[in-house]
Amino acid sequence: MDGQQQYVFIDFEFTMPEGKANPVGFYPEIIEVGLVAVVNDTVQEQFSSYVTPSRFPVLTNRCKKFLNISQDQVDRGISFEELVSFLQKLDQKHPTTIVTWGNMDMKVLRQNCQKAGLKFPFTGKQSDLCLEYKRFFGDQNQTGLWKAVQAYGKEGTGKHHRALDDAITTYNIFKLVEKDKSYMKNHEPTTIGDRIDLSKVLNNLAL
Repeated sequence: MDGQQQYVFIDFEFTMPEGKANPVGFYPEIIEVGLVAVVNDTVQEQFSSYVTPSRFPVLTNRCKKFLNISQDQVDRGISFEELVSFLQKLDQKHPTTIVTWGNMDMKVLRQNCQKAGLKFPFTGKQSDLCLEYKRFFGDQNQTGLWKAVQAYGKEGTGKHHRALDDAITTYNIFKLVEKDKSYMKNHEPTTIGDRIDLSKVLNNLAL
């Protein structure tokens, strides 16, 4: 591992039950992954794959319709074990910060690892860009990924709820937010003391 900082923008799509009542033992499983690995502001790698679920391998109609995904696509995907192995190798290349939109991606990955008896693949910082966006702009409610990018006058990449497209869109918002933060840092609001010469005011008051 070298000293270069790596940012990995990642998005997962998960299985979902048919209705509000979860089947016995149900938990969301990762069925699609998309990620963008960036070092020194340069995209080093993009990765996209379907992932075959194991606990509930048959997708519900609701899941297939919502994600526009087919049973055949996930059946031909990589295993969850292969996904975790890939993420571990990626994490070992550089000191890594994982960036997601919201906290569900890492929660589900962690739970899936626990259920499979596998070690969580990431060892560095994990950043919720949605929370950072909310704090920076003072939003009261959590903002959707594509709504956030549209607030910048932009459009999301590709299709919403496709893992790689959402990961790329997350990276694009990250760049926009970082640009705004840099601007704000370099343009701190002036104080009244900066705007007027207090010594002249005091001298005038003394007259």
